Amino acid sequence: MAAPLLQIEHLSVSFEGFRAVDDLSLHIDRNELRVIIGPNGAGKTTVLDLICGRTRASAGSISFQGRELTRLKEYQIVRAGVGRKFQTPSIYEELTVFESLEISYPRGRSVWGALAFRRDAALIERIEAVASTIFLADHLDRLGGTLSHGQKQWLEIGMLLIQDPALLLLDEPVAGMSVSERKKTVELLHTVIRDRSVLVIEHDMGFVEDIAHKVTVLHQGRVLSEGSVAHVKSDLKVREVYLGH
Repeated sequence: MAAPLLQIEHLSVSFEGFRAVDDLSLHIDRNELRVIIGPNGAGKTTVLDLICGRTRASAGSISFQGRELTRLKEYQIVRAGVGRKFQTPSIYEELTVFESLEISYPRGRSVWGALAFRRDAALIERIEAVASTIFLADHLDRLGGTLSHGQKQWLEIGMLLIQDPALLLLDEPVAGMSVSERKKTVELLHTVIRDRSVLVIEHDMGFVEDIAHKVTVLHQGRVLSEGSVAHVKSDLKVREVYLGH
């Protein structure tokens, strides 16, 4: 059996005596689309913060492709292949879609890479391919600030995809989207998962049912239930603390 892409073991973090994540263990396989759900304050976003290095763990391990992330800085985790999208879109509103994807391309990260950076045929082809994936192939010349809310969400995902991360972390990616945008985001994630793993935090159970390979339910920083959508929906503990039955 292949080793998991991401292996979290006995992970904990406390804030002023409050245990936000408490002895958490889970693993994500390659090409898996995992969704974390749970009530407000369950520790969902904190888990993403711990994976990407924004928050430092009090205890435990986060192994990504065999590399321990808890000892790395945020930029090192990005370079290791972890991409993070926050709930509110963060894009360059004064740049075009093409320019936003271009500036996110990893070839110019180092000083020498930036000096040698050229807009060559390979780069243009890569930008056009990503733009097509995120439904913005016909909007490459539009300024980011003129896009709809859903298109901004897709553009930010594209700015991560062009870096080719092995793991993509998405925090409520369909929040504020129209019904049609939500349906297209389902299609987008089904495409994205062919080449990488995706970890999503979401409250919209309809969306969760459309995308999830596996669901992890958090409660008070711990795993309450885990398995298929059908399994967690039928779990009496989940129904009591989260689904409201």
